[in-house]
Amino acid sequence: MGSRPAGRDASGSGPAGAGAVKPARFDYVRPRSVEDALARLASEPGAKLIAGGQSLGPMLNLRLARPSLLVDIGGLPELFQADAGADESFVGAGITHAMIEDRMVADGSAGFMPHVARTIAYRAVRNRGTIGGSIAHADPAADWLLALTALGADVIVARSTGERRIALPQFVIAAFTPALGESEMVLGFTFPSLSAGARFGHAKLARKLGKFADAAAAVIVDRPRGVCRIALGRPEGQPVLLPGLADQVAADGQPSPQDIAAALASALPELDAFERRILSGALGRALAQALMP
Repeated sequence: MGSRPAGRDASGSGPAGAGAVKPARFDYVRPRSVEDALARLASEPGAKLIAGGQSLGPMLNLRLARPSLLVDIGGLPELFQADAGADESFVGAGITHAMIEDRMVADGSAGFMPHVARTIAYRAVRNRGTIGGSIAHADPAADWLLALTALGADVIVARSTGERRIALPQFVIAAFTPALGESEMVLGFTFPSLSAGARFGHAKLARKLGKFADAAAAVIVDRPRGVCRIALGRPEGQPVLLPGLADQVAADGQPSPQDIAAALASALPELDAFERRILSGALGRALAQALMP
C-alpha cells in the first residue's frame, strides 16, 4: 500500500501526528477549588480560564488566543451556587444558559432570566455556555450583559487576597475588555431580587434566529418595590440605561413614540437613522411586553 503524504502538526511545521489540533499548543489542568484555580493563574503568565468554551473555543481554533495554559473551571462546585433571597439574589458564574432556561437553579428575577436564557443562540450553545463566561468575554452584543444591566447586577470577582464587588457597568471597560486582573476570576453575580408582581419585557432584532442582535432592549417594572429600569443593547458599545424614560414609565405607563425618540436622542446622539429605527423598534416591543395589561 502507498504511504500517506506527510501533514503538518498544530504548530504549522513538521509531520502531523496523533492528536494534531487547530489551536496552538497549550498545557491543561483541572483545579479542585477556586483557590487552586487562582494559584494556577498566578503561577503561569499567559494562562486562561475555560468553562463552557463557547467563546474561547473558536478563538483557540482561529489562534486568536494562544494561552500557554488552560485552567478548566467547568467542574468547580463553588461556581454552581444560586440563591433567590428576599432582598438579593446570586447566580454562580459556572451556571449554564440551559440550567437557567430550564429553571434548574433558584431564580430571583421573577422569570426574566429564564426568558432571556431561552433566546440565546441555539440549545447546543446553551447546554455548554455559562453566564460567567459570557460576561467575562465582555462582548457588547451578549444577551447576559444587557439582561444583568437591566437587573442592576454587580459582579463578584475572586482574587488571592479575597473578593471584590464591581457594578456591571464598571466591569466592562470596553468591548472584549473586562476589569479582570490576570490572576482574578468571576465567581458570580448579585442583583436586587424582584417581587412576584414584577413585569418585564425583552426584545432583540437579529438578521437570523440564534445570531447576536443588531439591537436589543430590556425593561424591568417592579411596582411593589418601586423599581423601573430600561436598558438598550447594541454591538457597538456597552448597554445604555435610560433612567429618564424609566421614571416616566414608572409614573405614567406606556410612553409615546415621541418620548422614546427623545430618550434615544439624548442617550445616544451619535446614532444614525437606521440605528435609531431598530433600537426604537426593540425598545417599543420590550415596553409593550412589560406594560401589557
